[in-house]
Amino acid sequence: MTLTIEKTLFTRLDAEGRLTHPIIKEEISPGRFGFRGEIALKFQASMADEKRPPELSIWQVFATAREGEPAFELFMCYLLSFEYLQTTIEVLGDLFKPGGKYFIYSNNQDLLMKYRIPMGDVTFYCLPIGEATAYNEFLELLDIDKNDIKKLNTAGKMDYITKKALEFDADWDVISFEEGIKRMGPVRNPNENRPV
Repeated sequence: MTLTIEKTLFTRLDAEGRLTHPIIKEEISPGRFGFRGEIALKFQASMADEKRPPELSIWQVFATAREGEPAFELFMCYLLSFEYLQTTIEVLGDLFKPGGKYFIYSNNQDLLMKYRIPMGDVTFYCLPIGEATAYNEFLELLDIDKNDIKKLNTAGKMDYITKKALEFDADWDVISFEEGIKRMGPVRNPNENRPV
């Protein structure tokens, strides 16, 4: 029987209208549900029937959860500014668990630095992002060759990457969120240096 969103933690986010621009939103292997897309953190006030885009979203989300489990097993995303990690925790905090694998690619992090940031009893691997997408950077981090997964369909790719990510471990410097804020640079315009 196919796993539906109603049997996963994603059902709440879906009901709140937070899961936007989905590339995939389905069971990716028995008992494992995957979502790739954007998650809205803050909404604009909508006027009458007009639906406005979210005021703040996290982008390039790659997240999985097991059937009936209350927390993400894997969560990876791109944040335009490192400080949005705080907002992410305020909105989604109860969906993270100690021991889960959680990765944040931050636009304004020094390109040479990688950190582990504890947020309560949950730790995030925080990485800089260069010119590539978070997805491509993530494959590189996990040492996945694109040729290894090119024959798989979208769900198969996501499941393969998830299994590799769940084995990931790194002993990067542990710093506090406050220290992270001090070390972050200005937010770079993600559209500069791109051909129009």
